[in-house]
Amino acid sequence: QVQLVESGGGLVQAGGSLRLSCAASIRTFSGSALAWFRQAPGRERELVAAISRHGNKTIYADSVKGRFTMSEDNAKNTVYLQMHSLKPEDTAVYYCTADRTGWARVGWNEYDYWGQGTQVTVSS
Repeated sequence: QVQLVESGGGLVQAGGSLRLSCAASIRTFSGSALAWFRQAPGRERELVAAISRHGNKTIYADSVKGRFTMSEDNAKNTVYLQMHSLKPEDTAVYYCTADRTGWARVGWNEYDYWGQGTQVTVSS
C-alpha cells in the first residue's frame, strides 16, 4: 500500500523557519520522484521542490530558491522540506507527492500518489 504522511506544518511569523517531513512507504520511496507542492486558497497547486531519480537532481520553484531546501533520508524513507525566511505568501497547504516514473515533473496532475497535506501559515 502506498502511503505518504506529512508532518511539521504550523503557524510561524514572517522570517521564521519550519521543517516539513514526509514519510513514504518503501515501495514509494525507491525509484519514485518525490516532490512538495503547495496550494493556497483560490490558487492552483504549484510545485515547490522535487527530487528526480534520474541524475538525482533537485529542482525548486523560483519563488523559494535560496530559502527552501529539500532533502531525503534513505534510511528513514523520509523526505524533508526545510523552509527559512518564510513570507506570508508561503501560506498554503503543503503536499508530499510521488511520481512512479522517477522524473521530477512540474505539473501536479502528473504525480501518482499524494499525502493528506499539512497547513503552513505565515503571519506578517
